[in-house]
Amino acid sequence: MTRKAPRKSQGAPPGGFGSPAPAAQSIVLRDLTVQSSIGVSADERARPQRIRVTLEIEVEPRAPGEDKIAEVVNYGQLVGEVREVCTGTTARLLETLAGEIARACFFDARVRAVKVRIEKLDRYPDVSGVGVAVEYLREP
Repeated sequence: MTRKAPRKSQGAPPGGFGSPAPAAQSIVLRDLTVQSSIGVSADERARPQRIRVTLEIEVEPRAPGEDKIAEVVNYGQLVGEVREVCTGTTARLLETLAGEIARACFFDARVRAVKVRIEKLDRYPDVSGVGVAVEYLREP
């Protein structure tokens, strides 16, 4: 059985492919786990430790009209930017790293706000994760 591409309907609301225009739109990056040399003590920074990053990124609500990657924030680029920040940071605090991650997420002008959650996964043996959650808005 062959599937046909959806047709744009005549008089369809803006939003492409006959879909309605979105009122709000977010990108979710969940549970990116990387090794990072972060910590207050020299002992913590001496060896990379596992951290988990989760992001919710509010973007300009817009449905792609032509179903092309250029019409949306590129998820692959987003993941690459966040991974690079986490593995290359010289920050001591998770709060500082959260700001570095948010700054990297604003690479695309369509990004309005970023919620960053970072957890150290192996810091305490009886805790599955300890970390911070911070929200950032694009500066005018």
